[in-house]
Amino acid sequence: MAIDVNNESGVPADEEALVALARTVLDAMGIHPLAELSILLVDVDTMERLHVQWMDEPGPTDVLSFPMDELRPTRDDEEPEPGLLGDVVLCPVVAEKQARQAGHSTEDELHLLLTHGILHLLGYDHAEPDEEREMFGLQRQLLTAWQEQRRRTGGRL
Repeated sequence: MAIDVNNESGVPADEEALVALARTVLDAMGIHPLAELSILLVDVDTMERLHVQWMDEPGPTDVLSFPMDELRPTRDDEEPEPGLLGDVVLCPVVAEKQARQAGHSTEDELHLLLTHGILHLLGYDHAEPDEEREMFGLQRQLLTAWQEQRRRTGGRL
């Protein structure tokens, strides 16, 4: 699986952990091992510009997802297809503020946001209450599995 991280935010981030998390999530969702994903970390001004341009909403946001190919999670009886999943754009500065409010680390917040962004690339949404329950439940399940895997390996990826 090709997962590229480009950190243009000016804020240090554990890119290795982001790649490992993305790989774990995509594997769990049955995405083809030859699928491609791009993770971009940007500064506040860039995120605000993207948020206004693509969502027509003011101010910076924490995560944006830009799907490319129509890749979807597979069922057990289906063969996954390779393709270009898309881009997940994260803003570490916004993530840091949210992490403080939530009472956890910026790294944990970035992991949550990356998982959230990948689920959006896979077609999940949270506009309706039932969609929100499904997406956030899956997000919790994936993050819990990731955190348990890291604990078992002593944080090694």
